Amino acid sequence: MSVKNSKSSAVLVFVFAAIFAVAIGFAAFSNSAFSAPSDPDDGTLPALSAIAGQAMMNIHAYSELAYLSDDIGARVTGSPQCNAAIQWGVDTMKKIGLQNVHAEPWQIFRGWTRVSASAKIISPAPHPLMIDSMGWVGSTPAGGVDADVVPVNVYDLDDEIAQNSSNWRGKVLLAVQKGVRPANGMAAFAKFGNMLVKAHDAGAVAVIGGQAGAKSQGMHLTHTGALGFNTYFDIPVVSIAAEDQGIIERLLDQGKTVRIHIDVQNKVTDGPVDTANVVGDIPGTQNPEQVIVVGGHLDSWDLSEGSTDDGVGVATTLGAAEAIVRSGIKPLRTIRFVLFTGEEEGLLGSFAYTKTHKDDMKDHVAAVILDNGQGPVTALNMGGRTDTVPAAQAFAATLNAFGPITANDNTDFGVDAGPFILAGLPGINLDQDSPDYRYTHHSPVDSFDKVDEAVLDRDAAVQALVAFWIADRPERLASPWPPEKSAQMLIDKHDDVFLKLFGIWPFGNMGQQPQQ
Repeated sequence: MSVKNSKSSAVLVFVFAAIFAVAIGFAAFSNSAFSAPSDPDDGTLPALSAIAGQAMMNIHAYSELAYLSDDIGARVTGSPQCNAAIQWGVDTMKKIGLQNVHAEPWQIFRGWTRVSASAKIISPAPHPLMIDSMGWVGSTPAGGVDADVVPVNVYDLDDEIAQNSSNWRGKVLLAVQKGVRPANGMAAFAKFGNMLVKAHDAGAVAVIGGQAGAKSQGMHLTHTGALGFNTYFDIPVVSIAAEDQGIIERLLDQGKTVRIHIDVQNKVTDGPVDTANVVGDIPGTQNPEQVIVVGGHLDSWDLSEGSTDDGVGVATTLGAAEAIVRSGIKPLRTIRFVLFTGEEEGLLGSFAYTKTHKDDMKDHVAAVILDNGQGPVTALNMGGRTDTVPAAQAFAATLNAFGPITANDNTDFGVDAGPFILAGLPGINLDQDSPDYRYTHHSPVDSFDKVDEAVLDRDAAVQALVAFWIADRPERLASPWPPEKSAQMLIDKHDDVFLKLFGIWPFGNMGQQPQQ
């Protein structure tokens, strides 16, 4: 039985209660001590209540996700399946009734296709290993290779490279984590990429440890993914099931020589491959040139269906659009719904969007992104824009029918909010409570059955309400900060370290204190 057919009358009661509570929440907000960024006197209450009703009772987010997951399937950027998803996105936006619907083309630097990956321990005792290739990495020689395994401590990569890389030739490197965890996880991830370059140059045949040495989450699961922003690594790198990594680590800790056979085959293009973002608008009635972007990413990995990463973000984006269109209410500013591709390879589609729209970014107001799994929205992360947090906190307090939602100035560069933050805007990540995401993330179990329809519809409602609130406020929520101010904010948050290591810091020496 589908989730849809199994809903009880209690759930229907919750839906009506939720709609009523939204209205009550907005009414209560009018009596608060805040200076009314969403006061009913500005006329937003009827619109937001109508949109909430449509979102909770009359959208097709769940069925759209079912089609995307089961009928199109995995959507690696540049693949035929991703191209099919792009066309489906265009068709669906037109069906919903969005305007100016089109695909905005851009090119990914190289195309990549998974072929096969297998491995087994040869000695001291035969044992099959469960592995899968990471994305945008190379291959072993045809037929694979036999090689000894040597550990590399990713908590101490500088010393490992300086002291041990001369012994890596002909070896399989096993990434392990020992000692004190680095304070900046993203910076450590960037250093892992530098190690992969050194490993290839030193003649290592492969690297085990796609999670940079951390064991894969879940029982008998692998987790694929890219290992940098807009980067291809010539050396094959694989994720391994936690149980199998544990076997190898125990043998190595006992001082035993572990020899394995590993065969990884991938295909990569010699040059760029065409892809596109999907765009559709609800034009503003008063300031149509001012744009609020609402989105998720259409691309996925290929071990399963990409339902929770980020099929749910695609479905909530389309559901939010449908709810607003069905309400019949037009916002003051343009709401632009964007399904990005290339997110998994380093936010490439959202970077392409900000580049394509560079001349009109001054007229963009914010971006609202959902890409943290299948759980309910719990926070509005405002992308470092402290000036927007008070208004966002006041607005979030009115959404109590959807569970506790807060607002903060957190930045997120693991989702498509990142490029908008670098453009000086509130790149708003709708943070979620998704405890099972650590299992489904990039894994063979990222399938449609992991998604709860009630939660999906609720998240679509929240995304619609946040977007419409920003678009319909009498006063503009935000304008782009000047580069100097954005740079200083990112330095204060210590985000500059990994942005520079990944080569995506756009501010030069801005924001830095002069040396004494």
